[in-house]
Amino acid sequence: MRIGPKYKIARRLGDAIFPKTQKERFAMVESKKKASLSKKRKHRSSVTEYGQQFLEKQKVRYTYGVTEKQLRNLVKTAKSQTKGNVAGEVFKSLETRLDNVVYKLGFVPTRQFGRQIVGHGHIFVNGKKVSIPSYHVKVSDVIGINPSKRESGIFRNKLEILKEYKSPSWLVLDPEKIEAKVMGWPKMGDYETNLNFPVVVQFYSRV
Repeated sequence: MRIGPKYKIARRLGDAIFPKTQKERFAMVESKKKASLSKKRKHRSSVTEYGQQFLEKQKVRYTYGVTEKQLRNLVKTAKSQTKGNVAGEVFKSLETRLDNVVYKLGFVPTRQFGRQIVGHGHIFVNGKKVSIPSYHVKVSDVIGINPSKRESGIFRNKLEILKEYKSPSWLVLDPEKIEAKVMGWPKMGDYETNLNFPVVVQFYSRV
């Protein structure tokens, strides 16, 4: 999925969903713009329930960099495979995408970069090259850098950086080897707390 101007998208969604927009400068500019708009508007337009669900769905899409079709299919699959927490299953499916995993491990600064390095064959899973960003990792999988790429520019200084990096609890990182093992499943609420997955499921239940 190709993502457009990140500042405009974040402003439209009302949330700093990209690393690029999670900076003090962006927050300051946005607060000034909101203050200016509130003075100009005599009445604040209310957002409908559908409109709010749509915004939450868009936040999830742009955060993980998935297409409308991909997210719709994830929700559909989650509904068919679980009778319990559908929202939690959707969250797990997005978190365990390989492009997201390499981002959460600190191998790359953004998920978009994660998609690129996976697609270019820089990532190995269980000793084999995987070039599909949407590949879902499983418990006990080992994710690492392609041995032939470890000395390339984008990974050359990762060892020192990863020594100070704290990965999510379900991923155990070995900075010396620049690899990690999947030890469990991500739990909704521990990460990406600005995203409302139950509302996203509701959105697809009515369209």
